[in-house]
Amino acid sequence: MHNPNRPLISSAATGIGGIVLVLIGAPWWLTVLAFTCFFLVLVVAVIQSVFPQESAHRLAWWRARWNHQQRRGVHRPAPRTTRQVDAPAPDAADRPGCT
Repeated sequence: MHNPNRPLISSAATGIGGIVLVLIGAPWWLTVLAFTCFFLVLVVAVIQSVFPQESAHRLAWWRARWNHQQRRGVHRPAPRTTRQVDAPAPDAADRPGCT
């Protein structure tokens, strides 16, 4: 896990330097695999630094996001949990039983 007292860039530079030294002369597929794994770890570290992990902070973040969306007028459609009937066809009034 990333130590918050140590900048992420120095950890990344140290990790890349170590990987390069180990992978000198390694097959190309091993090099690609190693750098892919390293990249995924960096992505997870960035996501964890952007999104709060503490419960109170997370709740405040979601509330702020919700308030921001309300001010912008962005509304996500509610998920369809039950079967909703589509609008009747234009000629539906001609058939009995249709309203």
